[in-house]
Amino acid sequence: MKEHLNFKPVEGIQIAIVKKLNDAHAEEWYVYLLNHNEYPIENVLITTKGYGSINGEEKKTSVLRHLIEVVEPKSCALIEPIQPELFELSNEFWVSYYIGKQIFDKKFVFVAGSVSEINFIDVPIVGLRGVLHG
Repeated sequence: MKEHLNFKPVEGIQIAIVKKLNDAHAEEWYVYLLNHNEYPIENVLITTKGYGSINGEEKKTSVLRHLIEVVEPKSCALIEPIQPELFELSNEFWVSYYIGKQIFDKKFVFVAGSVSEINFIDVPIVGLRGVLHG
């Protein structure tokens, strides 16, 4: 059955983890979905989880699910805030969405330790610095 499905490659979609200073100048971290395409993506379902080892002990976070009805062209959508303690784990974001009647999906994994200022870039659309995947 799976061989009958027409999977097209995901293009123009990225995940960013960015740092922002709040009004009290404390760091806050957020995860965004970026749509660089010229068309909206709809019924976006994002499943997030963290996993790995800290000090030799296996750790897993809860699995969270988010639904975003529409991400407009050339825009972004906030997925969730994230605690910096989780950067010691691999953080997975499984994104499924529709363009018209065609479904797309892709898994984005930020490996343990990759969300670090050494890897920061200017993240387009969001207007903040952080780590970009995809």
